[in-house]
Amino acid sequence: MVEPKKKKSRSRRDKRRANWKLTVPGLVECPQCHKPKLPHRVCPECGYYDGREVVPAE
Repeated sequence: MVEPKKKKSRSRRDKRRANWKLTVPGLVECPQCHKPKLPHRVCPECGYYDGREVVPAE
Protein backbone atom coordinates (compact mmCIF):
# COMPACT_ATOMS: atom_id res chain seq x y z
CA MET A 1 0.00 0.00 0.00
CA VAL A 2 0.98 3.59 -0.50
CA GLU A 3 2.45 5.36 2.51
CA PRO A 4 2.18 9.11 3.17
CA LYS A 5 5.24 11.04 2.02
CA LYS A 6 5.18 13.53 4.90
CA LYS A 7 4.02 13.36 8.50
CA LYS A 8 0.81 15.30 9.18
CA SER A 9 1.44 17.98 11.78
CA ARG A 10 -0.43 18.04 15.09
CA SER A 11 -2.04 21.28 14.02
CA ARG A 12 -3.54 19.77 10.86
CA ARG A 13 -4.69 16.67 12.75
CA ASP A 14 -6.29 18.70 15.54
CA LYS A 15 -8.02 21.10 13.13
CA ARG A 16 -9.79 18.13 11.61
CA ARG A 17 -10.85 16.86 15.05
CA ALA A 18 -11.97 20.26 16.32
CA ASN A 19 -15.60 19.89 15.15
CA TRP A 20 -16.43 16.70 17.06
CA LYS A 21 -18.21 18.45 19.90
CA LEU A 22 -21.60 17.81 21.44
CA THR A 23 -24.27 20.48 21.35
CA VAL A 24 -27.11 20.99 23.80
CA PRO A 25 -30.49 20.40 22.12
CA GLY A 26 -32.51 23.57 21.65
CA LEU A 27 -35.47 23.51 24.01
CA VAL A 28 -38.63 25.61 23.72
CA GLU A 29 -41.35 26.30 26.26
CA CYS A 30 -44.62 24.40 25.90
CA PRO A 31 -47.44 26.93 25.45
CA GLN A 32 -49.82 24.78 27.53
CA CYS A 33 -47.86 23.71 30.62
CA HIS A 34 -44.76 25.96 30.20
CA LYS A 35 -42.31 23.06 30.63
CA PRO A 36 -39.26 22.75 28.35
CA LYS A 37 -39.72 20.44 25.34
CA LEU A 38 -38.03 19.71 22.02
CA PRO A 39 -39.39 21.78 19.12
CA HIS A 40 -41.85 20.16 16.66
CA ARG A 41 -42.64 17.32 19.09
CA VAL A 42 -45.49 16.43 21.41
CA CYS A 43 -44.95 17.73 24.94
CA PRO A 44 -44.09 14.76 27.19
CA GLU A 45 -45.69 16.44 30.22
CA CYS A 46 -49.15 17.44 28.96
CA GLY A 47 -49.44 15.62 25.60
CA TYR A 48 -50.30 18.73 23.58
CA TYR A 49 -48.98 19.63 20.14
CA ASP A 50 -49.99 22.65 18.05
CA GLY A 51 -52.71 23.67 20.51
CA ARG A 52 -54.57 20.35 20.69
CA GLU A 53 -54.23 17.24 22.82
CA VAL A 54 -52.55 14.47 20.83
CA VAL A 55 -51.61 12.04 23.59
CA PRO A 56 -54.11 11.55 26.46
CA ALA A 57 -52.83 12.96 29.76
CA GLU A 58 -51.91 10.40 32.38
